[in-house]
Amino acid sequence: QVQLVDSGGGSVQAGDSLRLSCVASGRTRSIETMGWFRQTPGKEREFVGATRWSADLTYYADSVQGRFTIARDNAASTMYLQMNTLKPEDTAVYICAADPQLMTPVGASDPVAYAYWGQGTQVTVSS
Repeated sequence: QVQLVDSGGGSVQAGDSLRLSCVASGRTRSIETMGWFRQTPGKEREFVGATRWSADLTYYADSVQGRFTIARDNAASTMYLQMNTLKPEDTAVYICAADPQLMTPVGASDPVAYAYWGQGTQVTVSS
């Protein structure tokens, strides 16, 4: 089993930055892909980005490409989401996910592919 704890959300103004963290514990050596998703009330979970744990590969949704960056600290079993130039439409609960599978960009964007999930952290961007 893997446990994920995500944090770092908050309320900011448009154009501001935030950094989210996702700390994994438990059987962390089994993790190969970690991802970030976001969700707003009444909508399906939306892919934000993902990273392969054992390879220097990162995937992003078109909506955040160039503004958001995923980084990871393998030794600390932690993944980060640096969010710059935030927009009101980025407002959502951000949730990290992890899975032992090696995922392609298409696979990594599907929330059904992930076995483990964090509890989510709220990000609110005001105009």
